[in-house]
Amino acid sequence: MADPRDPRPLIGEPLSLDLLNTRWRHPVAEDLLSDLTGYRIWLSSAGLADRCTADPAGLAAALTARSALAGVASAEESGQAELDALNEVLAHGRLVHRLAGSGPQESVEVDSPEWLAAWLAADDYLGLLQQGAHRIKRCAHPSCILHFFDSSQNGRRRWCSMAVCGNRAKAARHYVKVNSA
Repeated sequence: MADPRDPRPLIGEPLSLDLLNTRWRHPVAEDLLSDLTGYRIWLSSAGLADRCTADPAGLAAALTARSALAGVASAEESGQAELDALNEVLAHGRLVHRLAGSGPQESVEVDSPEWLAAWLAADDYLGLLQQGAHRIKRCAHPSCILHFFDSSQNGRRRWCSMAVCGNRAKAARHYVKVNSA
């Protein structure tokens, strides 16, 4: 459940894209992670408030992860620098599998608590890549920087939100059509 204080125009994407979407333009550039209050709101919206502490070290780790994810997500072909940046975030944790009396269990271990949210977001991105890298998309509107995971059946979703960016694009096409006639 999204935190009611969360001002972002697109909430509820998978964790990695949700972290990327803490920066947006609507109509000017905004950054939810510009301070600890915004980081606290993001943790709450992402369902991590009970697992992660909103402190300066955690915010710094989240910003590092966001930068690494932005490098990988925005590159047509990720170069080694982009891959290395994401792998550095992933190096701060691991997924541990165990067999218990109740059956298989898995847990996340990080080298220090401030890396938990960042590591979870980076790991989530790998999961999205396994589902289909072509489904990780940036909104087609030229002034929008939001990302989404296209879960539509045919994989043809173009907008972060049809009501916002899709409508703006339709209105712009209509304006050009009316004024060129």
